[in-house]
Amino acid sequence: MNVFRQLKEYYWSERRFLFFSIFCLMTATALGLVYPNLLRYLIDEVISKNQFEKVPYLALGVVCVMTVKASFQFLHGASSSRLGNQVAYNLRNKLYEKLQYLSFQYYDQARTGDLMSRLTADLQAVRDFIGFGFVQILNVFMMFTFGIIMMFSINWKLTLLTMIFMPFLVVTAVRFEGKIHPAFRSIRKSMSSMTTAVQENITGVRTVKSFAREPHEVEKFSNRNEDYQENNVTTSGIWARFFPLMELFANLSVVVLLCVGGLMVIGGSISLGELVAFFSLIWYIIGPMWGIGFHINNFTQSKAAGERLLELLHQYVHVKNKDHAIELKSEQVRGHVRFENVTFAYTEKQPALTDFQLDAPQGSVIGLLGGTGSGKSTVIQLLLRAYNVKEGRITVDGMDIRDVTLDSLRRQMAIVFQETFLFSSTIRNNIAYGVKSVSMDEIVKAAKLAKAHDFIMELPMGYDTVVGERGLGLSGGQKQRIAIARALLKNPKILILDDATSAVDMETEHEIQQGFEEVMAGRTTFIIAHRISSLKHADEILVLDEGRIVQRGTHAELMKQAGPYLETYKIQFADQPEETDSANEGDTGARRRAANRPVDAQACPASEEIAVASQAKVRGFVH
Repeated sequence: MNVFRQLKEYYWSERRFLFFSIFCLMTATALGLVYPNLLRYLIDEVISKNQFEKVPYLALGVVCVMTVKASFQFLHGASSSRLGNQVAYNLRNKLYEKLQYLSFQYYDQARTGDLMSRLTADLQAVRDFIGFGFVQILNVFMMFTFGIIMMFSINWKLTLLTMIFMPFLVVTAVRFEGKIHPAFRSIRKSMSSMTTAVQENITGVRTVKSFAREPHEVEKFSNRNEDYQENNVTTSGIWARFFPLMELFANLSVVVLLCVGGLMVIGGSISLGELVAFFSLIWYIIGPMWGIGFHINNFTQSKAAGERLLELLHQYVHVKNKDHAIELKSEQVRGHVRFENVTFAYTEKQPALTDFQLDAPQGSVIGLLGGTGSGKSTVIQLLLRAYNVKEGRITVDGMDIRDVTLDSLRRQMAIVFQETFLFSSTIRNNIAYGVKSVSMDEIVKAAKLAKAHDFIMELPMGYDTVVGERGLGLSGGQKQRIAIARALLKNPKILILDDATSAVDMETEHEIQQGFEEVMAGRTTFIIAHRISSLKHADEILVLDEGRIVQRGTHAELMKQAGPYLETYKIQFADQPEETDSANEGDTGARRRAANRPVDAQACPASEEIAVASQAKVRGFVH
């Protein structure tokens, strides 16, 4: 019961429903004892003495008692249902809240299907036990206690003889619980694995079909389904072994009662009415005892489910506000970002960043260039404080980001990811997601700057068009433009562009860049890109390799140095040699305008990927 003690905070506040349910159940259980006594009275006082005129009154009494009993049973059911639903409501809210604040470290390993299983099937199992199962187990003990007391009041010797097999029944039930609990835990895990397989398949259905991997997916699901089936078969085997034993011991008690009780009636020790009452009482006890297997089943399932819920609720949050954290005020934030000797590694792996240093004054444009795994995205994740740095520190306007609240820090930033995510809601709500209150005019303005307004107005419901899960129904470019509008509407002090225009055509990209130029002047901007043409107007470009800065400087400065940047440029513009001079000229012009306009029209990531370089010096920078 330790699991349910730990879950106490989620149901104890609703204890009034629990206690009222128990009271109603006790009353209904006690009223159930009237029936055996009426049978005894009917046989010994009415039938044996030929007082048949009392039969209508007895019948009326039975109807009245059963009506009152039914009323209390109804109240018990209503209270239990209210308790279970309220517990599920409290737990569901707490679990979802926990998921919102868990760190990226948890989601790096978590599986969506497993989490969905915990929030649905596991939560339902706990709800069923707290709202129904617990009170029913209590009812078994109450019926047993009340029945034994009544039987002792009739004949204590016959009671002891009848109960001789009950200890065997209890021992069998305890052994059954010990076997069935691990089995149900395995079922929960295999169910979670199967749910994950379905979720991943539906999410990645385009990839599955494009690679013609349907047979592989069918086989993968079949294996997990087979594991789930085997666990269920094992559980059924345990049930098949123990339940007949419990039924046997219960029936042996009835056999003893009929044999010994019959002899006692013949010998005159008890009356026929008392034997019939005894027979009714033994079934009054055995009925719930037969159902104890079901209740143990319910208990063990909910216990296994509760353990999984507690595992989630007790997950450590690696990134959270420290005591007395500072609240950043948007009107006071300038956006001056510094990385001071930052070193970071995911778990115990090789450092993703080593001794990283960067000074990005307000309004500056910082470009990040490097291959997969070079550390570009890590820089952004650390700035967002998705993870805590291992060594060094990151500051915004001189304040360590670990000393400020997460909410106020992230309110100063907006990020456009290469992999766009849209919610299953209207386009209007998707664009306005990052802002609490915003007018329709502001939404339209942001959409126009992102060059999304025209295609939105062509949709059947315009801005009220509901997009499917993850933006299904829209092209990649359309989804990306909506994501850009979402970032522009937020009007942040720090803008992060992670290949933000990779899914749009070159003409639209140029128009979007003009929108960036208009609204992002004075904002500190970080650009992750694979194409040099997207970075050459940045105030500083950092070339990363295996978490280290191997080159840094402006486009003009890096073009004069032998190194990965120059080699990458030569590969990208190998078929356009005439662009070299214009590129340098454009860079010079950008530098002249930098003081007045921090974000140039070209300072935005492009859609084309860098070609793979064979030279060792540019290994990993282009792909």
